[in-house]
Amino acid sequence: MEIAVTEHSNLSTTKRTESSARHPLRLGIILMFFLVFSVSPALSTPDIPEKDDNLDIKIGQMIMVGFRGLTVDHQSSVIQDIRQRHIGGVILFDYDVPTKSPVRNIQSTAQLKALTSALQQAASIPLLVAIDEEGGKVNRLKESFGFPPSVSQQYLGSVNDINVTARYARRTAATLSGLGINLNCTPVVDLNTNPDNPVIGRLERSFSDKPDVVVRQASVMIEAFHECGILSAIKHFPGHGSSTKDTHEEFVDVTATWSPMELIPFEAVTKSGMCDLVMTAHTYNKTLDPQWPATLSPQTLSGILRDRFHYDGVIMSDDMQMKAIRSSYDLKTAVSMALLAGIDILVFANNSVYDEDIADCVLSIIRTLVADGSISRERIDQSYRRIMNLKKRLASVPSPRR
Repeated sequence: MEIAVTEHSNLSTTKRTESSARHPLRLGIILMFFLVFSVSPALSTPDIPEKDDNLDIKIGQMIMVGFRGLTVDHQSSVIQDIRQRHIGGVILFDYDVPTKSPVRNIQSTAQLKALTSALQQAASIPLLVAIDEEGGKVNRLKESFGFPPSVSQQYLGSVNDINVTARYARRTAATLSGLGINLNCTPVVDLNTNPDNPVIGRLERSFSDKPDVVVRQASVMIEAFHECGILSAIKHFPGHGSSTKDTHEEFVDVTATWSPMELIPFEAVTKSGMCDLVMTAHTYNKTLDPQWPATLSPQTLSGILRDRFHYDGVIMSDDMQMKAIRSSYDLKTAVSMALLAGIDILVFANNSVYDEDIADCVLSIIRTLVADGSISRERIDQSYRRIMNLKKRLASVPSPRR
């Protein structure tokens, strides 16, 4: 059943190319959000504070964690992470994988709105509240919880009607906006080059095996999200569609299956000016880097995404606790290499393994890496600037009419 939603013009962008001008976003930063950032001189501009005691704040903003709980209070570990460790974001799930429990963060509209509100109230810098609401089989907002039905990206790509895609995307965005969620980790811009791919093709997550279809569909979806003030993360750079294995479960080598064609959607969207974030893949490809998987690869992230595509927006990792990373590298190595590669936001979803102390541990690791010179303060400043610029583009969105 189709549900009419109200369009809002609430996500500002700071740059626009001729390509994106053909799909204009309605711009404007909401005054209320500006005032939130004006409370403190350190937050009133994206400039990096000079005092040394702000280092922990900068590092904290680079950390996103998952947590357990339908509700939170002052004793909750995630609230302590927000208040004491200044984490920049949280990611929500409907199912707890380690315990195989259907109870995690999502139960109903009222419950979820109260949860996101409590999380934001604990934050001195507004949080990125993220979710993987792709639609279809990767869908956190289940109909059984009272949320609208969704369709997969594969369905949208097969229909290939931008009006249909825009309608579904606006409905999703309006729902997220009303729930206090401001970052949707989608669209998937991986090419469906291997329909039997256990983590992309079989789950109907890709629009198409044709780059032009993927770019067109993704662009429409991102624009619809922006109309409701929702940020998006395209994924999984530099392409996960050809893999034959699942990075959640093991180290995945795509050297023999990956094609440079898989870069086309990422290049097109990042150069369009409408890209908010890019999420990386944990895949290994010796053609791109003979030593490191993409998330940890300077040659892939800095060499291609930054230098070749000239992308200066936020790069976020896929879950750093997936076995593709966790089974091959110790935490310090993984964190260090991710930062050297160019990752701005390290995601620890806490839904492969659960560690309520992970934010504190990662903060300590990065602090040590800076102290011993392994990671420069300038590198931390770069990520902090990108994250703050991203957050300044957010705006408060009126609740959609039901």
